[in-house]
Amino acid sequence: MLTAAPKPIHIYLESNPNPNSLKFVINEMLVPEGMSFDFPNPAAAEDAPLAQELFMYPFVERVFYMSNFVTVTKKEDVDWIEIQETLKNHIRSFLEAGRMLLDRKEPAPETQEETDTIRKIKTILDEYIRPAVEQDGGAITFHSYTDKKVTVTLQGSCSGCPSSTITLKAGIENLFKKMMPDEVETVEAR
Repeated sequence: MLTAAPKPIHIYLESNPNPNSLKFVINEMLVPEGMSFDFPNPAAAEDAPLAQELFMYPFVERVFYMSNFVTVTKKEDVDWIEIQETLKNHIRSFLEAGRMLLDRKEPAPETQEETDTIRKIKTILDEYIRPAVEQDGGAITFHSYTDKKVTVTLQGSCSGCPSSTITLKAGIENLFKKMMPDEVETVEAR
């Protein structure tokens, strides 16, 4: 079980390419390095008390935890200026109270056999792509590799972002084609 960060909590806000997502950066690590938790709806937040509470606001559409930040995706018809302080104060109060951030075990391990090609794909994701995606309030994880096609999972602010398809094809796919021309032809998100 993961616990909330110790007191006092300082939060600053970072925008990202998705205009409907905002990154709430906390001065403490919230989840273990390399782990992320995506809650695309209230039902998915069954074992995530903070996410459950944030979904009680009618303008919240998605919640994502990673490293030292929480990314919240709002409904399009609400402006950030109207809600950002409410969310920031709620997150701060929750964490300062020392409440449990998550009440779950680690995610199940991946099931696809790890070949040399898959290890190389994961290394490229870890070293070149993941840091940039995390900086924008999201996460990218390896899902599968078959028939020269890499499938990734986009989470957090990347989900539903207007520029995510362009980033995926023009950035990520081109990088893989350049670094692994014989092994990768396409990259898709699931």
